[in-house]
Amino acid sequence: MARKPFSDVRHVRVRQILCLLPLLLVTVVAVQHRSVLVEGFGQLRAAEWPWLVAAAGATCLTWVAAAFTRQGAVVERLPARRLLATQFAAGAANHLLPTGLGAGAVNLRFLTVCGLPLARSSAALALYLLAESIARLTLLTGLLIAFPDALRLGTLLPAGALGPLLVIIGAVLGAAVLALVLVRRLRTAILSFLRTAFSEARSVHTRPARALALWGGSLAFPALQAAGLVAVGQALNLPVPPAQMALAYLAATVAVALVPTPGGIGSVEAALIVALVAAGGPVAVATAVVLAYRIITVWIPIIPGALTLGALVRLRVI
Repeated sequence: MARKPFSDVRHVRVRQILCLLPLLLVTVVAVQHRSVLVEGFGQLRAAEWPWLVAAAGATCLTWVAAAFTRQGAVVERLPARRLLATQFAAGAANHLLPTGLGAGAVNLRFLTVCGLPLARSSAALALYLLAESIARLTLLTGLLIAFPDALRLGTLLPAGALGPLLVIIGAVLGAAVLALVLVRRLRTAILSFLRTAFSEARSVHTRPARALALWGGSLAFPALQAAGLVAVGQALNLPVPPAQMALAYLAATVAVALVPTPGGIGSVEAALIVALVAAGGPVAVATAVVLAYRIITVWIPIIPGALTLGALVRLRVI
C-alpha cells in the first residue's frame, strides 16, 4: 500500500488541530470569565421564563438576519443551509477574536470556498460591514430623535474625556492619510479594492432581491439584538421603557465598536450597564439584566457555535 505524501499528512493534521482549536479557545475564555458566568446564570433563575424564551428566539433570528445580509452582499446565490450554519459558527468565532475579525475571517473563507475570488469576497465583506453600520446608526438616530431625553448623555462620557478622544481620532485619521500619500503601493492597493467594492455594490443594487436582503437584514440584525435585551429587561422587571432600553443598547454597541476586545467581552457589559443606568435603570437591576442577556446571547450559543465551526472546517465548508 502506497504511503500518503508527508505534505498530505501534515495538511490533515493541521485541519484536525483547526477543528479542535475553537473548543479549546472557548474553554480558555470561559475559565477567564467564570465569575461572570456563575453570576449570570444565577440571575436567570430569578427571571420570568416566557421573556427569556423571547430573548432566545430573537437571538436565533439574528443569525437568520446575518445570513440574509451576507447573501445580499453578493450577486451569486449562496447555499442557504451552509450560509446559515456559517453565521452561527461565525458568532462563536467573533467572541474568540477581536471584534469583527472572527466573523470576518470565517465568512471570507466561506465565500472563497464558494468560488468567489478573494478581491470580490473582501468587497462583499466590506459592503456587509458598511450596510450593518449604516443601519445601526440609522436606528440609533431615529430613536434619539423620537426620545431626545431618553439618555442622560453626560453620564456616558466622563467630563473632559471628549477633547482627548477627538485628538486620538484625529491622530489616527491623520496617520492613515499620511500613509496613503507616502506609500504608493498601499495607495494603489486601496484604490484597486475600492474599485472592486464599488463595482460589487453597483451589481448588487441592480437586483432588487439582493438589495432588499442586504438592507433588510442589516436593519433586522441590530433591531433583533436590541429586542433580546428588551425581553431580558422585561424578564427581570427593569423599570425602563422598552424603546429606551433599545436606544441604550444601540448607543452602547456603537460606542463599543471602538474597543477591539474579543466579541466585546467586558467592554460590552460595561457599556450596556452604563447606558441602562443613563436611561434611568437602577444599577443593581441593570447589571443583572446585562449579565443575563450576555449569558443568552454569548455564553449559551458559544459551545455549539464552536462545535459547528470545527465541523465546518472538517467538512471543508470553510
